[in-house]
Amino acid sequence: MKQAIDIEALNQQISIQSGFLDTLWDETAKVIVGQENMVQKLMIGLLAKGNVLLEGLPGLAKTLAIKTLSTAVNANFSRIQFTPDLLPADIVGTMIYNPSKNEFNIRKGPIFANFVLADEINRAPAKVQSALLEAMQERQVTIGETSFKLEEPFLVLATQNPIEQEGTYPLPEAQTDRFMLKVSIDYPNREDERIIVQRNLRPEGMPKAKPVVSINEILEARKLVRKIYMDEKIENYILDIVFATRNPADFGLASLEPMIGFGGSPRASIDLAKAAKAYAFIQKRGFVIPEDIRTVCMDVMRHRVGITYEAEAENLRSEDIITQILNTVQVP
Repeated sequence: MKQAIDIEALNQQISIQSGFLDTLWDETAKVIVGQENMVQKLMIGLLAKGNVLLEGLPGLAKTLAIKTLSTAVNANFSRIQFTPDLLPADIVGTMIYNPSKNEFNIRKGPIFANFVLADEINRAPAKVQSALLEAMQERQVTIGETSFKLEEPFLVLATQNPIEQEGTYPLPEAQTDRFMLKVSIDYPNREDERIIVQRNLRPEGMPKAKPVVSINEILEARKLVRKIYMDEKIENYILDIVFATRNPADFGLASLEPMIGFGGSPRASIDLAKAAKAYAFIQKRGFVIPEDIRTVCMDVMRHRVGITYEAEAENLRSEDIITQILNTVQVP
């Protein structure tokens, strides 16, 4: 009975404190049309303290969505255009010699921001990608002998183009695992695209987002997200999904064994739980239900399930394997 009272109180608290999300959603909708799924997943990353990788063809508003969200949150924003000649120092910063004072001064790089847009992350070599991903994981940067904590909220939002392979350096599996979500972006529908064209042709130009949410509101919401109740049955459901990617035969999916090169790591289980809590918060609920898990599962798991050559020969993608697992694993 006590638990029920606690959840009821939590529901009321979330109902009050999540009001800023409606404001944030309305503000981004002024600029972004027809990409509700992408905006929602960016909000999940923001609330769950997770980095997001957006994959889609050029011109699908990936960069615009990230920039719009950072403007609406009134946060520091920096954009790094990844290129093959980029160096780690171009991201984290470096020591600059000052001859007049005969000393070295630290010049901080663009990583020192709340929202860091890593545009076309697969265009930079592995050393540069590692410098960024280390900052994502450790939430700190070392320049020379000095370490700097990165200011919260700190969020890396990366984009990559799935069709161009020439001159690119694909992210290794161990590094893509640092992203909580990998969101696949598709074309808008015909009516949404009509609105996009009309907005771009307006005499006054495209609408711009205004700051409507404070950083403090985001940080307070994050604390509340962690308090959201997750039943033991839901925890077991998460573990069943992740373990089914490692040992599919244990879940009656022996046919998938030759198709899976590697399954989800423990980080997949953690991120699935955190993303589900953030989604429950967006739905203004103080507890997680199985549908929350199913909603975020594809974006949390698609980059964490490796497929074999045999799967490629049968045109099976990681998304197809995850769908089979979700359709087979028993829902609590």
